[in-house]
Amino acid sequence: MKPGTFTQLHVQLVFAVKYRESLLRQEQRKEVFSYISGIVTNLKHKSLIVNGYSDHVHVFLGMNPSISVSDTVSAIKKSSTFFINNQSWFPGTFRWQDGYGGFTYSKSQVKDVYNYILNQENHHRSIKFRQEYIDTLSQEGIEFRELFLPEFFDDIDINN
Repeated sequence: MKPGTFTQLHVQLVFAVKYRESLLRQEQRKEVFSYISGIVTNLKHKSLIVNGYSDHVHVFLGMNPSISVSDTVSAIKKSSTFFINNQSWFPGTFRWQDGYGGFTYSKSQVKDVYNYILNQENHHRSIKFRQEYIDTLSQEGIEFRELFLPEFFDDIDINN
């Protein structure tokens, strides 16, 4: 960064396992989330917290303005996919879904967002990821079409 450049950019990224399958078991999440935090740090962002549930991840970071959000998500997904597949935790190939959610927050919101991400396991006892994602998009005033939302495995009609 050039001298005299000052930024404070807090960004939450949210993305899901392909078909929203519950592949990230509790005993693996800590290792996966720690690995993702390392990727964020290597990209010269400030990793605030990485957490999630069995089917999705929340990454909250202090953004380095020299790298775009889309390049950040691409690097996280590519490297973490390689890492997860090398662990041989399950048969088949692990993949993240295409797309992501990206949301910005002011400094006054950092503590609340951090705590929200910290408590994902408790949070998802009462709300499914689909509803959480739609609620976040709506609260942030983001227009969306159902067609372009992530694929939700539990939405697929196996009779058709």
